[in-house]
Amino acid sequence: MTTPLPLCIIGAGSIGMRHVEVATASPHVEITAVVEPHAPRRAELAAQGLNTVATLDDVPAETRAAVIATPTQDHGASAHACLSRGWAVMVEKPTAATLDEARALVADAGAKGLPLFTGHHRRCHPFSIAARDALAEIGELVGVQGLWSLRKHNTYYDVDWRRAPGAGPLLTNLTHEIDLLRFFVGDMTEATALLSSARRGFVIEDTAAVAFRFANGALGSFLISDAGASPWSFEAASYENPAIAGSGEDYIRITGTEGALAFPSLTRWGRSGPGEIEWSKPLAPVPGQRFERIDPLLAQIERFAAVVAGGEDSVLCTGADGIAAMEMTLAAALSGKAGKPITPADVPGDYTGV
Repeated sequence: MTTPLPLCIIGAGSIGMRHVEVATASPHVEITAVVEPHAPRRAELAAQGLNTVATLDDVPAETRAAVIATPTQDHGASAHACLSRGWAVMVEKPTAATLDEARALVADAGAKGLPLFTGHHRRCHPFSIAARDALAEIGELVGVQGLWSLRKHNTYYDVDWRRAPGAGPLLTNLTHEIDLLRFFVGDMTEATALLSSARRGFVIEDTAAVAFRFANGALGSFLISDAGASPWSFEAASYENPAIAGSGEDYIRITGTEGALAFPSLTRWGRSGPGEIEWSKPLAPVPGQRFERIDPLLAQIERFAAVVAGGEDSVLCTGADGIAAMEMTLAAALSGKAGKPITPADVPGDYTGV
């Protein structure tokens, strides 16, 4: 790819500005405009030298792609509008406000033959890609165990909507983990969840324990909490988010018939000698490969640009992958309320988890 991809970024909030940051840093993309309806915010961005416009109608004609970082309720409308202009689309997670909207969006992109991706950027870390590849070395997959527990500061909840239904860690944070587990292991077919609000006492949960069934027969469990203090989370393990203290501790463990893998260190436990692998014989640890830290959003936008230029990519989260992550997140939410296992087919198309 020699010519930078001309793209616009829709939405200039915190996530939108991260996309502006990485697009500005990449030689493979060129920002044609930042779409922001709020006039005072447009003035601030213009003062920074950005071409800011109020609507999509004002975006320069040479634009060929868009990154959508608006509130979730707008994802569907903005994405359809971009597709109608013949643009490739990268929409922030979740793909849309409901499954019905997300499915219509994927169908629209498919009918038009245009790329549509969901912004699950954790896939783009080199250690995530390496973890997926390393699973072939531990035999047939048996189980996955994950623990994400970060205690959010008390003043985080001074904002009303953060205490309202839909804002708990299950819907806010678990979707990241579900997409990553699907990236590693494959499709999920069932979720069973227990919810608790015992520690913070809000209407929303502060802790959820979820069991998953995978299509390949493996089982999984995930404990997620914003009330429990711990060093175990993707952000702490990877040092990805400067606002969250790093620990370097693994937070996911995957077992197979021939060994086990810890993530994100990629430490692999396997055969220590000849004969059957069984519990009387110790497993030998093999340290994982070390990678330089990257900005995964930068890697994601450059992969996106390469696809728009005609390339292929097996890492980016497709629109269909984004729907699958939504389905299982909502299945877990519905299970927590219904008190029974829920499959993707059980989730109503207009269900929002509230």
